[in-house]
Amino acid sequence: MGEVVLLVDTFNRYFEPENVRAALDVLAAAGYRAVVAAPRDGGRPLCCGRTFLAAGLVDEARIEAQRMLDALRPFVDRGVPIVGLEPSCLLTLRDEFLVMGLDGEIGPTAERAVLFEEFLADEADAGRLTLDLAPLRVQTALLHGHCHQKAFDAMPAVRKVLGMIPGLDVQTVDSGCCGMAGSFGYEAEHFAVSMKMAEQSLLPAVRNAGPETIVVADGTSCRHQIRDGTRRNALHVARVLQMSLEERKR
Repeated sequence: MGEVVLLVDTFNRYFEPENVRAALDVLAAAGYRAVVAAPRDGGRPLCCGRTFLAAGLVDEARIEAQRMLDALRPFVDRGVPIVGLEPSCLLTLRDEFLVMGLDGEIGPTAERAVLFEEFLADEADAGRLTLDLAPLRVQTALLHGHCHQKAFDAMPAVRKVLGMIPGLDVQTVDSGCCGMAGSFGYEAEHFAVSMKMAEQSLLPAVRNAGPETIVVADGTSCRHQIRDGTRRNALHVARVLQMSLEERKR
């Protein structure tokens, strides 16, 4: 049984823990032993520090990043993959961490940090992934990509993983940013601009999707924008795979 360390970000830990449970279920079904990353001092949960960076609080972000690096180092030394659920958090390890002047060697940590769907797609390409997925009760998945997923060319992995579900037609929304852009869309003075961005293509596509379509978005802010703008719930890829596994048990 392979080992992975699951990086549980603040958003999924406190607001959408069902995504964490789904990821753990999927990894277990695929034969992996997942360990949730925890601080070495046993204190408060880990945070990548991106919210500090977004506010220009670089010193505070560096402290959070160092705590993360210290917690992950034992896994990195053993060659254990670091798997994350939230694109903006996980990909901070692959980008901003490299230029923050952290103690220790950040390179190997960045190299082992992958998104949940990237990990599964890589394991499938290597012939190591075994998931007994069943068809869903819906036939179409409408997929919206988080800006970080697009910037790091992670969308092919998302489509590949969703495509493992028998009979599922994966359609990607031709959209830019959902309009949230971190905390931008939550600020009253940016609300109108945020909604205009969402209305360019994303929200109309979701509204036009039939009831037989499942909406998929890995980003926390993207899912909230979709929910607030259309009253439809978007799901993380991990939730969709979990649903497929549960269909096999019926």
